[in-house]
Amino acid sequence: MEPPAEREPTDGNDRTPIRASDQERDAIVQRLQGAFVDGRIDDAEFDERMRAALTARTLADLDRIVADLPPASAALATGPARTAGNLVLAMKGGVTRGGRWRVPERFKAVAYKGGCELDLRAAELTAAETSITAVAYKGRVEILVPPGVRVDVQGWSYGGRWSDQVPDQDLPPDAPVVHVRAVAYKGVVEARSTPERGQIARR
Repeated sequence: MEPPAEREPTDGNDRTPIRASDQERDAIVQRLQGAFVDGRIDDAEFDERMRAALTARTLADLDRIVADLPPASAALATGPARTAGNLVLAMKGGVTRGGRWRVPERFKAVAYKGGCELDLRAAELTAAETSITAVAYKGRVEILVPPGVRVDVQGWSYGGRWSDQVPDQDLPPDAPVVHVRAVAYKGVVEARSTPERGQIARR
């Protein structure tokens, strides 16, 4: 006689767990992105919770991921595009940050079903090493850098891709460095080098 098949754990009331839909996963991902933008969760927590949300099987799994977060974040409810001192956000739209602007040491670019372009060709880097967290959820984040900048791209993807299109250069040890931490879910994060426009500067 075969042993009985194992049952998936229930919520404590002996009810069969309800399977999560793609739309419900999308809603949780949006809340996580809002919490990340607001600074409620840090990079490591965002990474861990995003992975959990994208692989969640039931509604109970999703509820646990956001149990300590507010119901909704104002950060993702302000319109299709938003820029701030350390943030570029595109929600179902597009936004470009370029020209002469000061790039903080830590910067976030989030594309939720939209597109972000970070143009560093005429930017002023305020630190020797700049860290950019780029999140493309069914969207695209493109980072343009001029020659003379060392670029390091790392991250993870699910149904999407991230790429480092910046060619290797023989740069001096004190050359500015841009670290890109990419998260691509059915989206694209790409760093590439283009002809320099203006003189990139460091403080």
